[in-house]
Amino acid sequence: MKQVSHKIVSILMAFVVLFSTLSFTMTMHYCGENLVETAFFKKAKGCGMDMEKPSFEGCSAAKKNCCNDEQLFVDGQDELQLQVDTISFEQQQFLVSFFYAYSSLFGGVETDEISFLEYPPPLIVRQLYKLDETYLI
Repeated sequence: MKQVSHKIVSILMAFVVLFSTLSFTMTMHYCGENLVETAFFKKAKGCGMDMEKPSFEGCSAAKKNCCNDEQLFVDGQDELQLQVDTISFEQQQFLVSFFYAYSSLFGGVETDEISFLEYPPPLIVRQLYKLDETYLI
């Protein structure tokens, strides 16, 4: 049971490290006020209603584009602290008390007290099995 719980905790810690260092990009395409498409790790394709740039430089067709793209970038942690250089006194005190309490949980009772050794059994006045005439065979 102890090995299974250690494996589960190690897998959970691996996922914590993975997701804390993961960075991703989310792209959203809006057409007017409505969200049309959302994409992770790539650019959203769009709705196909984007205004094309005019091929003429002097063209005066100036319609406002109703579509816009928004990009959300979630940056993960780049630097991991792989070793602990200094531990404060409070942290040392916590660790010592934790390990002491944890190790005392699994300690068994060293001495077994048998209380009936000091007291003799009661004296037999009559043999009850003869009175009731019940015999074990």
